[in-house]
Amino acid sequence: MSTTATTTSTTNRPSPLPSLRMRVLRHVRSPLVWTWLLGTVFMMALANHFTQSAFDRALLDDAYAIASHLRADDEGQVALQLTDSELKAALFDQAEYVYYAVYRSDGSQLAGEPLPLLPWNESEPVSYRETLYNGQLVRAVALRSAVGEQQLSIVMMHTTRVRDSLIQHLFLYAAIPQLTLLVLLLWWLHHRIGQDMAPLAALQRSLSRRDARDLAPIPPSAPATTREIEQLRQTTNALLARIADNVEAQREFAGNVAHEVRTPLAGIKALADYGLGHADPAVLQQQLQRISDSVARASHLVDQLLLLALSDEASAVQLAPVAAAEQVQQAVLRHWDAASRARIDLGAEGLDTAEAEQLRIAADANLLAAMLDNLILNALRYGGQSVTVALQAADDGGSVELAVIDDGPGMSEDQCQAAMQRWQQGPSGQSLGQGAGLGLAIVAKLAHLQQARFQLAPRSEGPGLRASLVFSAVQNRAPGAP
Repeated sequence: MSTTATTTSTTNRPSPLPSLRMRVLRHVRSPLVWTWLLGTVFMMALANHFTQSAFDRALLDDAYAIASHLRADDEGQVALQLTDSELKAALFDQAEYVYYAVYRSDGSQLAGEPLPLLPWNESEPVSYRETLYNGQLVRAVALRSAVGEQQLSIVMMHTTRVRDSLIQHLFLYAAIPQLTLLVLLLWWLHHRIGQDMAPLAALQRSLSRRDARDLAPIPPSAPATTREIEQLRQTTNALLARIADNVEAQREFAGNVAHEVRTPLAGIKALADYGLGHADPAVLQQQLQRISDSVARASHLVDQLLLLALSDEASAVQLAPVAAAEQVQQAVLRHWDAASRARIDLGAEGLDTAEAEQLRIAADANLLAAMLDNLILNALRYGGQSVTVALQAADDGGSVELAVIDDGPGMSEDQCQAAMQRWQQGPSGQSLGQGAGLGLAIVAKLAHLQQARFQLAPRSEGPGLRASLVFSAVQNRAPGAP
């Protein structure tokens, strides 16, 4: 209970990482805000440009109006042919202050107010400037005009309150609606992204609330909005199904293990009780021998179970060059006494050549020894009167076969395939001793881990079985050989 509570607390602990919805919103929101800002700046630049152009054109028209009323008399003297009332009418502006001045080429003023002479560009007939006059920001234009033989400069200035107000109104009427649309768009995106992420959040809640023993498929708690979320749910269900199958296999394995271990222990206890109930030393000696045999079988079963558990847990092994002939020779020597006691002829083939001594295979030496032990013990227990361990290299030198051959009753092809499954002892009705049906399954699993092939088939000549292991040859001569 405490472990479950701790796991749940750890799962529900807030993560320092941002949520997927916030990341998506951030990636969408930032470009939208930057687009709005850049669009607003660009729009204001365009509005200022065209507004400035319109006001500059009106200011230039006033300068041309003044220039059109400059006349030269017979003596060459230039005068402005406008009365005060006509001048006020020509330069009337309800909102702005308008100033003008006319200067001769020597800098003396001909008419108007004493406006400052600004540093105009002499190469251009018309020049614009912004400056301060009487404490106000004004827009000024200088127009060069020839009247008679004199070069005159007409300077016009007017304040910029209307222009600035117009630009501000353009900004308010254009930027604020766009900002409102941007806020509405962000709200809509937040809402829609939340709806699209709802099935993912429902999947997360379903997994976080689920008990560790609940491996049932996850139902769709909300309609899937995207193919990826639905595929995630289906992939999670497929994973749960594989875990459920594995758990069921582990339960079945544990049940079979309990049954197989309980059987020899019960037999040992029965033998011990029977021996304790008799005072005859001969009976007691006989029971002790039977107890010793039962303990040996139980020890072998435990070793098989541990090896099987190791093969199930291992995902990869470290392969190294292993001398094949040496492994075969040591395996035969390990079982020589057992074969002699059982009056079974145990021998080896293919070891008495120079080529055999040079064979190296890619394998794990300890696992290879366990595989050969299982195959030899199976052959001694279930075979006939002769067991041979053969070593043979392929013609191309790319692989090496280690085969355990017996002359027992044998099995068909289908029965051989079934015998390589766990807890399968062979065809019904065949006397197979006290084995648990794990040896061949262990060999098949260990062969897969070492990238080797395990084959079990009837002998091609005569009765019996041929259990072969095919490994990759990593070198075809011993170290130091010429």
